Amino acid sequence: MIRRYTLPEMGSIWEESARFEHMLRVELAVARALSARGRIPADALAVMAARARVDVARIAEIERTTDHDVIAFVSQVAESIGPEGRYLHLGLTSSDVLDTALALQLGAAGDLLLRDADRLIEVLVTRAREHAATPMMGRTHSVHAEPTTFGLKLAGWAFEVDRGRRRLVAAVDEIGTGKLSGPVGTYSHLGPDVEAEVLGALGLRVDPVSTQIVQRDRHAALLAAIAILGGSLERFATEIRNLAHTEIGEVMEPFRAGQKGSSAMPHKRNPIVSERIAGIARVLRGYAQAAMEDQALWHERDISHSSAERVILPDATILLDYALQKMTALVEGLVVRPERMRENIERGLGLHASSRVLDALVDHGGLSREEAYAVVQRAALAAADERRPLRDLLALEPAAASRLSLADLDACFDDTRHLVHVAAIIARLDDLVPNPAPAVPGGTR
Repeated sequence: MIRRYTLPEMGSIWEESARFEHMLRVELAVARALSARGRIPADALAVMAARARVDVARIAEIERTTDHDVIAFVSQVAESIGPEGRYLHLGLTSSDVLDTALALQLGAAGDLLLRDADRLIEVLVTRAREHAATPMMGRTHSVHAEPTTFGLKLAGWAFEVDRGRRRLVAAVDEIGTGKLSGPVGTYSHLGPDVEAEVLGALGLRVDPVSTQIVQRDRHAALLAAIAILGGSLERFATEIRNLAHTEIGEVMEPFRAGQKGSSAMPHKRNPIVSERIAGIARVLRGYAQAAMEDQALWHERDISHSSAERVILPDATILLDYALQKMTALVEGLVVRPERMRENIERGLGLHASSRVLDALVDHGGLSREEAYAVVQRAALAAADERRPLRDLLALEPAAASRLSLADLDACFDDTRHLVHVAAIIARLDDLVPNPAPAVPGGTR
């Protein structure tokens, strides 16, 4: 992944040196297990553990001749050990080391992504509670529907991230699977007892039936979980972009001193972070597709997956790490404009109350639903065309005025009735992040 989107901690997991260090962990863990069984002398194991080193430049030099990175790795590490290096890679095939080391890398990357998701959930919950009672217009088909609150919108995002996190937990747990079962998975060189001991020491589970590789359905599931969570971030980013439209203007991305939005137009304050996240989500979906293509390998394996995975696994985890952290900062610093939200509600001329008037005419006015619908729709269309408040037109509409008192009509346009249950919904956030105890007089809790 390009440096622009690579944050240091995640990037370090995918450095070439880190990859080889994980492979060395696997090799030495196997050597320890074999030494306990008398296949490697104890003094040789001590030398191996003390001298084994990874030299990325030397591995690259050897690979230019061998055209095989694992052989180059084994040769280089054996050189660093000396004569005892002959015991390195004993009983192993390349994929034993590669897939087991990859599981360690993906586990570390997954843990970091889960930490990112936890932080985003915390920020979303905090801001949802902050704006629990900040009314705004809800929109369906991009058209005014009924009022909601900005806090309720953010609460929905928090629960969506939590669902994505739980999918990711399952995928990260499943990806923590290794194998040391040899060229076609029959344990022809090392026994199942060695595999179980080594993988247990590394914190990995045993693939119950492997071939030469750990099967790629696990990797596909991980990339799918990453892509779905990326899709959630894109949904949030798209909503922020829409609410930031000049004509809506209900939120704005944070804009720091010295920041510029356009080389030609100094007035521009563009939702660039949201747009960037939307673009990243598209790439993540492409990587998930490639991971699914990697499942159908030939016979006990081929290496058509390898070239794709060298790109998609580091890139997908790096990009989601970046997007999660950017979204967290975006939500934390998001400029919310309650006054603009109120203006937009009022600009709707009360059309959002049409459903309440409809119900009132059915419940109290004695009209059929079809008759009531026709009355309200006729008045609503006129209100929109003439730019007049719906309440005023209904007060003059004989079919409505003869059946509803002015008090009944006013009650239909009382927005608090739309939001009476919002507090109960917001309280569900306690399941994600416990609500701190309210402050009491004297500043104690």
